[in-house]
Amino acid sequence: MRDRIPGRTCPLSYRYGADALRRPPQLQVDSLWIAGGLYGNTLALQSLLDAYDAEPGSKALVFNGDFHWFDVEPREYELVNEIALAFHAIRGNVETELANPGEQTGCGCAYPDWVGDATVEHSNHIIERLRATACRQPGLDRLAGLPMHLVARVGEAKVGIVHGDADSLAGWGFSQEVLLRTEGRAAAQAALANVGMDVFASSHTCLPVLQSFANGVVINNGAAGMPNFAGEAFGVVTRISVEPGNGALYAARRAGISVEAVPLRYDAVAWQKRFLAQWPPGSDAHESYWDRILRGPRYGVEKALRL
Repeated sequence: MRDRIPGRTCPLSYRYGADALRRPPQLQVDSLWIAGGLYGNTLALQSLLDAYDAEPGSKALVFNGDFHWFDVEPREYELVNEIALAFHAIRGNVETELANPGEQTGCGCAYPDWVGDATVEHSNHIIERLRATACRQPGLDRLAGLPMHLVARVGEAKVGIVHGDADSLAGWGFSQEVLLRTEGRAAAQAALANVGMDVFASSHTCLPVLQSFANGVVINNGAAGMPNFAGEAFGVVTRISVEPGNGALYAARRAGISVEAVPLRYDAVAWQKRFLAQWPPGSDAHESYWDRILRGPRYGVEKALRL
């Protein structure tokens, strides 16, 4: 069966169920920054740190998985690991499969049917090459020990921070594709209600979306370390705060807080050079990602905000 192909499989160990998020907050701040899908882009990482440093008041930064991916050069990997683990972090499928590879799991992406087989195969090869780097570096035990989710309070609002969706580390329930469907929106709205969340913040599925409901918001930042929109060259991170910020791409206000998609601008040309040094033409990451890194995906910013 196709769902047993490595890279399309969602292991039982990835599944926690929404009830696991029914617990008191572990963080309480006025401003929460969430960065998923950094993908080893060290220039985007520096831009993120600069933006976060400029945030006043009570704050926290959470890396919500897949902070590694393209960083097969040991110094790049070590830098990403050191910084991400110095803040709050949860593990994505990348970190999980680096630290504790699953049998027949591949990259652990649990790709749905609309993602082509070539992309799945390339991702499985990328994780193999990245694992060869990770095995030579310290800190794999720390990756293995990262949680799959966090709960935070921002002002009076409760925020569930996941990598995939409300039920699984590699779930696609908070993808822009699923949230286009009536049944997908109904499931996301029910997940907010069932665990008493005002906001779910995720990543994993590579394209950003902010879906607003009467009872809360689901925000997926897409990728902090790659272009997210056609013709653009910046990443996107999530900012949730009691006070609106400046320069958000789009935002929604719920439960007394502002939920924002913030552009993460970095030196795109310099990053392209670093990417090519690690993934030259013909390599798996180049085949899957180079066009997006140059031109952005076929997805416009106007499609991301859904009120």
